[in-house]
Amino acid sequence: MSDASRFGHMRGLAKRGRIVNAIEACSNRAVEMAGEDEGTNMRGFNKGVAGALAAVMIATTVGPAIAALVQRKPPYYASIAAGRARMRTGPARTYPAIWQYQRADLPVKVIDTYEHGNWLKVEDPGGTQGWMLGSLIRDTRTGFVMGPPAELFDQPHADARIRWRAAPGVVGRLSKCARGWCYFDVRGRGGYIETIHLWGVDPTEIIP
Repeated sequence: MSDASRFGHMRGLAKRGRIVNAIEACSNRAVEMAGEDEGTNMRGFNKGVAGALAAVMIATTVGPAIAALVQRKPPYYASIAAGRARMRTGPARTYPAIWQYQRADLPVKVIDTYEHGNWLKVEDPGGTQGWMLGSLIRDTRTGFVMGPPAELFDQPHADARIRWRAAPGVVGRLSKCARGWCYFDVRGRGGYIETIHLWGVDPTEIIP
């Protein structure tokens, strides 16, 4: 199954409230949690993230000042700051909402701005584009695992010891990105992952 079709399948499951995101230990013991959603158009990156030995829940923090984002020239990656964030068809509250995201830290690509950054046009990991309030977006860098389960190593090379395996849909904080590797942290459980497994970072990008 291709990355695109796999992502579409995950999105379809989530719309029916059954998406499960897991991060499993190297021993292949996994603890899974699935969240049920109510209502329509709840975007497919919502509640479930499971951890090895304990559930892994993505933390929600307050977003930065809009000005910090405005200084950057699109396109660039950022992430959703709020636990609930609506995507609209245009840059104003009068435009209809097309999705409601329930996944703080989900990476997005900012592709345009309006009203000095009060509104940002963003693209999600599935390629859907729309407008969000700038206050709902922060510059914290995160990644979204695409494709088959990805291995997380204790060092940034393939011969290192495997610490975790992250299932498709897992979101984590990014740091120490260089030469095609990033440190991927899912609330304290992390390791180095090749950027080819992630949406939310360019392969040649350097992140301190």
